[in-house]
Amino acid sequence: MSRSVAAAPHGPDGPHALPRDGLGFRLRGLQASRLETFVDAAFAFAVTLLVVSFDAMPASVPELHDVLRRAPAFLAGFAILAMFWVTHHRFSRRTGLLDARVTLLGLALIAVALLYVYPLRLITGIALHFVTAGWAPLPMAIDAGAGGFRSLYVIYGLGFGAMCSILWLLNRHALARADALALDAVERCVLEQEAGAMAWLLIPTVASIVLALAPLPAGTVWQGMPGIVYCSLAVLMPWYAVRSERALARARAAESAP
Repeated sequence: MSRSVAAAPHGPDGPHALPRDGLGFRLRGLQASRLETFVDAAFAFAVTLLVVSFDAMPASVPELHDVLRRAPAFLAGFAILAMFWVTHHRFSRRTGLLDARVTLLGLALIAVALLYVYPLRLITGIALHFVTAGWAPLPMAIDAGAGGFRSLYVIYGLGFGAMCSILWLLNRHALARADALALDAVERCVLEQEAGAMAWLLIPTVASIVLALAPLPAGTVWQGMPGIVYCSLAVLMPWYAVRSERALARARAAESAP
């Protein structure tokens, strides 16, 4: 069984009476399910594990400065977790689905998020250390002679890729239930774009894992290539956003055509 619509208004208009989000997607999941509440709580707990300091309040100004130097890494990790949480939240509100597959994928997302938070904290800390030329402190010691932190990129990539894959599967599942959900052309286009965004995020992730496992030459630049490859998202995602906006405009035009 699936929860196609939660707390949807009843009447002769049926699904057409549902409220819509900014893209015109009818919101079929107006009430949070226990699964969604569980996901929210798990992400909230994951964020607490990213907090800049686990110890007591800074006892001096230098200690406060050291804590604040760790803040950019925390904010970067928070932004990545927030991206995944928002994507799941949109899926829940838009589709209202709560069948066995959605439940299984939701529980998998929780498990991966809680396992992924520590590699995320380490990677963001290391990345900010090099981007800020050493101003942001390293969260761990790096032994360049033993391959440095390249194995950490494999662990991070597996976690990041798993979360992207879960959200891709959720949106593809909703598309498979398009007729049961009475999705119109615009709504199908939006779900395809949500799934597509997760797929595009997987491209540099896979490339990063391959580079981390490859016998790269010695040197700071080469050793950092598994992380540098993620910078391609600064080009890929804006390009995909423009492409998606054009596709959505065509879907709206086709939907409104007589």
